[in-house]
Amino acid sequence: MHKVVHRESIKAALAAKGWDQKQLAEELGVSGQAVTNWMKGVDFPRPATLLKLASTLALGFDQLVLADEAHQPVIAFRKKGGTKTTEDHVSRARAMGALLKPLVAYLPTRQSLRTQISDTSLAYESLQATAAAVRAKLGIGQEAVLSYEHLIGQFAENDAVIVPVMWGARKTHENALHILLPAEKVTFIYLNLDTHLEDFKFWMAHELAHVFTPTLAGKDEGEDFADAFAGALLFPRELAHHAYVSASQRRTSGSSIGALHGFAQQHMISLYSVYNEVSKYAHALGLPPLKTTPQQVHATRNSDSVRGELVSATLFQPLPPEPATYIAAAHGVFKSVFFPALQAMLRERGTGIGYVQQVMSIALPDAQAIHDELTR
Repeated sequence: MHKVVHRESIKAALAAKGWDQKQLAEELGVSGQAVTNWMKGVDFPRPATLLKLASTLALGFDQLVLADEAHQPVIAFRKKGGTKTTEDHVSRARAMGALLKPLVAYLPTRQSLRTQISDTSLAYESLQATAAAVRAKLGIGQEAVLSYEHLIGQFAENDAVIVPVMWGARKTHENALHILLPAEKVTFIYLNLDTHLEDFKFWMAHELAHVFTPTLAGKDEGEDFADAFAGALLFPRELAHHAYVSASQRRTSGSSIGALHGFAQQHMISLYSVYNEVSKYAHALGLPPLKTTPQQVHATRNSDSVRGELVSATLFQPLPPEPATYIAAAHGVFKSVFFPALQAMLRERGTGIGYVQQVMSIALPDAQAIHDELTR
């Protein structure tokens, strides 16, 4: 794909500053001919220069680069509650996607066969059949605990690169970020380690659903299916039956919640996920609802004694980890090829700290530490 800059946006930004192309070239530290070539569409800025160009002219990625819808990065956020994805969120994520493109050349050879889900119906029986088929492919029974290792292995098998990040406790947005590069057929999954263990597995299963349904990524129906699939995969009908029988025999709402909490702990998922799957099971079979409400479940779930530790705290002590420890965990725990690819790119191209900062969406001092570790 031949990318070109948005000439009219650049001309308008230069006019607002009272600059000409020569002044822009001096500000960017490139030749005047380089800027001329960009404006003619015969060349395109390298990633680091593109970042500087955007910063210098205060232009977003969508304003700076002419859109090619067929090849634009496809973005999907794993949000919290009713939070809204804004145009700014999408623009910044697409800019990250554009920066990821040159990194693809340093990844291992892509897989020729991948898992894809064709039936994305939200009907209870169809969804349960889909989840059962995936569990069977993984070689685990319908009542077995689905481990992190099972999920991580599926990402690797389907050319989805996990990028574990520590973005802090994000209470309103971006608990996970999915960037699909359609032309390259590679997906990058950013997973925030600064989140509770009980939520983390659900987010991973949610992102795996996106990997299995690439045509739905970035669409509302894709989000709906990913959430429903994650619940069914982690706590399928057979488990929901046992949990329903146990919880429905309790006399009080508190004791019913206690029964559900036992299943949540055993399967390392949230209390609300268990409650939600049990409620779906009861509704599908026409059974009486449990003696509790979503509000009561949320109130119990949000207590510190139930929520437990953050993923980052279980992996790293003390926090924050040294760069070498963090990078080793990305490879050892998450089987991620992100940092080896990034290291190869930095060493071969001499790419600077700004690239690391932007492609990981982290603070400059953190980017400096990671850059130093990878290039030492």
